Amino acid sequence: MRSRFASILPLLFVLCLPSVFSSFSSRPQWILQHVPVVLPQHTESRPAPRFLSPARLDVNSPCDPECHKRAPRPSYWDLRGLLAYETLHSDGQLTETAIGIYGYSPSSNTSPAYSLGSSGKTERSHVRRKRQIFGHDGRFSIAGQNFLLKYPFSVAVKLSTGCSGTLVGDRHVLTAAHCVHDGKNYVKGAQRLRVGFLKPKQRETQSSTLFLPSNFSNYVEGGPAPYAPPTNDKMKFQWIRAKRTHVPKGWIKGNANDIGMDYDYALLELKKPHKRRHMKLGVSPPAQRLPGHRVHFSGFDNDRPGKLVYRFCQAGEETSDLLYQHCDAQPGASGSGVYARMWDGRRRRWERKVIGVFSGHQWVERQGASQEFNVAVRITPLKYAQICYWIKGNFVDCREG
Repeated sequence: MRSRFASILPLLFVLCLPSVFSSFSSRPQWILQHVPVVLPQHTESRPAPRFLSPARLDVNSPCDPECHKRAPRPSYWDLRGLLAYETLHSDGQLTETAIGIYGYSPSSNTSPAYSLGSSGKTERSHVRRKRQIFGHDGRFSIAGQNFLLKYPFSVAVKLSTGCSGTLVGDRHVLTAAHCVHDGKNYVKGAQRLRVGFLKPKQRETQSSTLFLPSNFSNYVEGGPAPYAPPTNDKMKFQWIRAKRTHVPKGWIKGNANDIGMDYDYALLELKKPHKRRHMKLGVSPPAQRLPGHRVHFSGFDNDRPGKLVYRFCQAGEETSDLLYQHCDAQPGASGSGVYARMWDGRRRRWERKVIGVFSGHQWVERQGASQEFNVAVRITPLKYAQICYWIKGNFVDCREG
């Protein structure tokens, strides 16, 4: 009993951090800023996809953080090509949309509001053997209807191609592009893509899984959390078909070279509303601006079937488009929304926002040693403008991120 309780103390401590920070005037805050405008210009039909290959749950890249930092900054015209996008419709039709960019300076692809005070220092990545669990496995399996179906865990969904995703609108799911497109063509199952919402089926026997309080979501929201014994829940999914899938051309064009990783994100539009609370998008701040330098995400790791897995860890190195960290994860978690919780000064409350998409485990060979990272695609101001337009259908509601 004592060992079980001790095992979750670090989790409870981290989730309660915001309530501790609230007593200090220097609490980390979301900084609202004007973002550029990304507008569709014209759309053309494309040949129907063939859906040949299974989805890849891991993404490999020969380009490490230093390689990405040395890459030339894309020009305005480069960005227009990278942010153009394809849309796969549920009837199998494929379209390609060219875009225009307005109110953007190509001299910077990072957030000017967060750039002040940034030290620019990064942590050196460790050299390790090829693996996806870094030392002690710091993941937590979430179970129990009282908190599994409550925010923020309820925003995590499973894709029928095997990946995870995050609810970012009444009908919209943010995920990784490689979950639906392998860089050459759309994967098997992409045309009839479904999104699964986890539903527990309660059983009367007690659980030997994670020993958490039934009101665990109150810890996450900063409220009291009285103890109650857990239940043994057998999980099942309720599925909703995807109506449209948007994938940026930066992923499709660039998957075979270094820049493709920067655009490993996609947005799914469901055929009907899901009726759950979703998580807002936010422009990714520098890692040193995050509370405890930590990021969080939940997904459906393959080695824990039928369970939602939550983890948190410190962010490490970063580029303008990518965030490197050593959060423990297994295939299946890719596509999860990486989020942070900071103070919203306008609404006078703590707010979680999705600031990236977990792309997966990557490693590069350098001088005979395997250097590995877990990588997330950061939501930059331009990506925020594009994804927000996909969700809202207009740019007026997407000017502040």
